[in-house]
Amino acid sequence: MSLTTRLQAASSEYQRLQADLSNVVEARQRLDAQLSENEIVKKEFATLTPNNVVFKLVGRVLVKQDQAEAKGNVDKRLEFINGEIKRIETQLQEIEQRSEKKKMELIELQAELQQPQRQDGPSRSAVSS
Repeated sequence: MSLTTRLQAASSEYQRLQADLSNVVEARQRLDAQLSENEIVKKEFATLTPNNVVFKLVGRVLVKQDQAEAKGNVDKRLEFINGEIKRIETQLQEIEQRSEKKKMELIELQAELQQPQRQDGPSRSAVSS
């Protein structure tokens, strides 16, 4: 495979990794928003008395829900979101590492590609091995 072809392939792979990184960062931001929202709900639940009524939005309708069930659902959701955040963080680290490796490969390929151009310049000197 020619040097130019390898450079193009590495460049395409680097761009793909950057797009993947962007998608994972967006997913992380969505999870942060969900985490914040559910933590607020959990704090609100902490202020409820047993006499308070809790409703759940189902489509366009508010349906009465048991307080304990609602609190349990929020706790499960928080647990799930925290697990997803950990998974996404691991994925972010892996993509960042692969992206950095690919970036270094690109730099090396570009340097290799420029070397013959330097040797063909006006001050061409004999190289002894």
